[in-house]
Amino acid sequence: MKDPVSAQTRHALVAAVRERYQAGNREDKTRILEEFIAISGYHRKSAIRVLNGSASAGSGSPRGAARTVYDQAVREALQVLWEASDRVCGKRLKALLPILLPALERHGHLQLEPQVRCKVLAISASSIDRLLRDVRGHGARPRRRRAPAVARRVPVRTFADWDEPTPGYMEMDLVAHCGQAMAGSFVHTLTLTDIASGWTECVPLPIRDATLVVETVAALRPMLPFPLRGLDVDNGTEFINDMLASYCQAHAIEFTRSRPYHKNDQAWVEQKNGSVVRRLVGYRRLEGDAAAEALKRLYRAARLFVNCFQPSFQLKEKIRVGARVTKRYHPPQTPCARLLAADSVSEVVKSHLQGIMARLDPLALLDEIRRAQQQLAFIADGRKPESGFATGHETDLDRFLASLTNAWREGEVRPTHQSAPRPVRHWRTRQDPFEAVWPEICQWLANDPTQTGKALFERLQRYYPDVFPSGQLRTLQRRIKAWRRDMAHRLVFGLDETPACNAIGPEAALPSDLNHEHAGNNLDEATR
Repeated sequence: MKDPVSAQTRHALVAAVRERYQAGNREDKTRILEEFIAISGYHRKSAIRVLNGSASAGSGSPRGAARTVYDQAVREALQVLWEASDRVCGKRLKALLPILLPALERHGHLQLEPQVRCKVLAISASSIDRLLRDVRGHGARPRRRRAPAVARRVPVRTFADWDEPTPGYMEMDLVAHCGQAMAGSFVHTLTLTDIASGWTECVPLPIRDATLVVETVAALRPMLPFPLRGLDVDNGTEFINDMLASYCQAHAIEFTRSRPYHKNDQAWVEQKNGSVVRRLVGYRRLEGDAAAEALKRLYRAARLFVNCFQPSFQLKEKIRVGARVTKRYHPPQTPCARLLAADSVSEVVKSHLQGIMARLDPLALLDEIRRAQQQLAFIADGRKPESGFATGHETDLDRFLASLTNAWREGEVRPTHQSAPRPVRHWRTRQDPFEAVWPEICQWLANDPTQTGKALFERLQRYYPDVFPSGQLRTLQRRIKAWRRDMAHRLVFGLDETPACNAIGPEAALPSDLNHEHAGNNLDEATR
């Protein structure tokens, strides 16, 4: 197709053709229209509207005149912001951009041109997902016994009983880091999630103990940006006991529980168990004080990152019509942003949160998270962590910032989610069917290296009828490929000449000038 003409030329062309087009009959209009499309590059429908006078000559875009709104600079900026947000989705990243971009600029991690900055802040969630599409690259449980008297005193609260509570009503749950086996002692994570704002606190517990749970709740209360008004737990004995019930009663905390085997009654904390705990820690087994200390370091950095730089969805309404359920959500916000917008939160707390937000460096937090995850991965693998992991004094933010643009090429960047590489297989599980005739194949290849594996296999079948079935062709092709690679290596690096058949064939290679009759006898002996 010809290049589109300029706007001035199009105006002149339309003025010259429009009157003749409107005055012509059906055949004339068809001919004039086709000539006009061939010259101007307009789409057929656009050309008809322009020539009929219902649209101006500059209102349509000729075919082939694609408009690029977001250039490579915007793409690279989005990649850095996406990595700095720990790879959230487009809708959540759109809500985070007004918070994340100024935070990175304040700390000198990102400096954008004014035009690029305006485009990044104005981009839609769908455009974010489209631009990042290329860089995003896997018996019944026994019933727990509980004290019936304590359980009867704790009221049941279901998913439908929450009616837009004020900040301070939290759900609490334990996440077991047991790997593939529940036997033995392993570390747990105590997760608390606020229903109204989504504020999440995670604390590692070296053992599963009711007294430790009460002490942890008591230690967390002064750290929360709101007073603890209610606790909703599941039916585990670490929660349903006299100690926790008495503590809640003494501090005017509403204490409720979910229905047994109804995980959806604790939907908010169960969602955070997956999106926060498992996303950060993974599913490997963690045990011992060293793992608990590493988890403590990880959650210390993740606490502010999750609550201040991780937008989340919140259900607005759920409508059921027959079997169809329609869910609508509020725009994604960070837990900190929801607390700043809540009327029940005091101005003193809001001012304190704003001061924390002004000082936070999201990339420093994310780099600390990655280092703690690396330490956890070493502990889970049974290796000794390197000396630089424990202190973290030599954090190289410039190195970390430079890696964000190309981090997507490496696939999974969370060390806790990376599996150990599989060892290279160097052994055979079946006997080599070409062991007896491999020296002869090497001689054929030496005489004519251009022969294909299929041609050599057909030659073998002619010389040795009913010995090599057709299903062994692929095996021979792999052997020949290895032979060619070995010969190329010897040619490039100039190694000493050795019989090529020794690289793949048996150590006691047959003479290369062996005739077919003797080769057949040896083959019979090898196959007997």
